[in-house]
Amino acid sequence: MTTLLRFSALALTAIFCAQGFAQAPTDGSIKDNRTNPEVFFLEEGDAPNSLVILPGPPSAESVAFMYDKARYDWGKSIRKTERGEQAFRDARVEGQNLPDAYSEAFGVEISEANTPEIYRLIVGMREDAGDLATREAKRHYNRPRPYAFFEEDTCNPEQQAELSTNGSYPSGHSSLGWATALVLTELNPDRQDEILERGFQMGESRVICGYHFQSDVDAGRITGSGIVARLHADPNFTAQLEKAKKEFTQLKKDGKVKQGKRPLKPHGFRTPDKKN
Repeated sequence: MTTLLRFSALALTAIFCAQGFAQAPTDGSIKDNRTNPEVFFLEEGDAPNSLVILPGPPSAESVAFMYDKARYDWGKSIRKTERGEQAFRDARVEGQNLPDAYSEAFGVEISEANTPEIYRLIVGMREDAGDLATREAKRHYNRPRPYAFFEEDTCNPEQQAELSTNGSYPSGHSSLGWATALVLTELNPDRQDEILERGFQMGESRVICGYHFQSDVDAGRITGSGIVARLHADPNFTAQLEKAKKEFTQLKKDGKVKQGKRPLKPHGFRTPDKKN
């Protein structure tokens, strides 16, 4: 299939989705705090509606989609580099190992044993940020993922079948990654640069691996920011946040938190020392 035909196919898919023909099937089951309180603080309907706050994904004829294609090609080109290896590792960040992915940037190991309150905070919001924050737009648009559209493998082909069960826009992993970074920055502002850089990388890795278009990732960062704002209005979240803050304060008093470092340039290049 030529690139032009693929672009046309995506345009037709967007039309069908807008008319409601590509809705993801639902069985009426509830997935929120009422049924999974260990990974949700909110109930369905509490989260900002991603379908309302986001524009639709770029059409195949748009300049924005040309940028999506350019970023997809860039991602493929660096998969065999050190940054590509990190993207492969990020692709395996799921659920319980999410806190560990931020430990180095945060300055202390985040684990159930070492930092139980911080761990509960991050794990407890993971489906709010990764699912509820993106659910409505994902269901409505059901956008094909880049690897399916271009008929090419991702950085980790074994995950492709699972990923094909839901839409590409917006990126749930990017939403979760950015939301996690924002909350951890609130706990440890001294390492805000390291933490936010890590959150940015989590989304960028989705592009490198071919799991998401750049516009999916950009939209995911918006939903991630929105869900964090909403979580701050939830009494259960704010109560757990206060416990996490007290725990972190004690960690600092005990000298267990690493000092911040100089900000890094994208992809791990250090900012050059300034000369007087």
